[in-house]
Amino acid sequence: MGTPDFAVATLKTLVENNFNIVGVITAPDKPAGRGQKLNESAVKQFAVSQNLTVLQPANLKNDDFLNELKKLNANLQIVVAFRMLPKVVWQMPEYGTFNLHASLLPNYRGAAPINWTIINGETKTGVSTFFIDEKIDTGDMILQENININPEENAGSLHDKLMLIGSELVLKTVNLIQNGAVKTIPQTESSNIKTAYKLDRDNCKIDWNDSLENIYNLIRGLSPYPAAWCSLLNGNDTLDIKIYSADKEQLSHENAIGTIISTKKELKVAVSNGYIIIKELKLPGKRTMDVKSLLNGYTFEVNAKML
Repeated sequence: MGTPDFAVATLKTLVENNFNIVGVITAPDKPAGRGQKLNESAVKQFAVSQNLTVLQPANLKNDDFLNELKKLNANLQIVVAFRMLPKVVWQMPEYGTFNLHASLLPNYRGAAPINWTIINGETKTGVSTFFIDEKIDTGDMILQENININPEENAGSLHDKLMLIGSELVLKTVNLIQNGAVKTIPQTESSNIKTAYKLDRDNCKIDWNDSLENIYNLIRGLSPYPAAWCSLLNGNDTLDIKIYSADKEQLSHENAIGTIISTKKELKVAVSNGYIIIKELKLPGKRTMDVKSLLNGYTFEVNAKML
């Protein structure tokens, strides 16, 4: 059970290791783009290429879907980047249902663990497998593997690393279950557990009054998707822009927060303890571009600033 690219690596690994995939459950096709052409999930595309049975329920409690699921007679269900399952679904197979989650549980339960580990400046993360229970990402742990987060890492590069490590962890988990060798550990609960909240417009907005480090981490933690954003005040125009890549420079200065300093080759924004040096951004209605390309054809007024 899965939908995005992150889940494809696991399905591919299971297929390559000759497991009998009796069915693949993924999201319904969705209209996308100007022509509203139906878009198939990454998991569906791969499953179809392997001639696997695909189910695309809109409602996981629907009787027709539940009957189809029962007919598959699966003895184990594996969930990777899907949605919350009703009890009737996760209790169905003989060996239960386990989930691959892209964090070191119990930290970063929730929708966007890869983004939040970087946004919060973590230096280590990983992947976890656990048996599903009634709550979100709280079930008994099976296996975990951790990796270091590079200081310049963004969410895209970390996603790709965890996708591959995760697929191998699923393989190890399935082998343990097959051999009757699974030993689970309950997740420890504490008030210090960090949450991977769903990303929205508010928590993706840059607060230029925040620290240099926090702003830098937000930009890389949201790149390449959905991207950190802010408002640019340039002359009489106020534009919402997205920033995809930046460097940081720790330096004392007298400039007001949000002040833009631009040359022919560089664009930087003053913050409380230094400058954010913008490398890649997107103006409304324009393509994503590097700063040098932008500065060739775009002029910043003397009093331009980031809001």
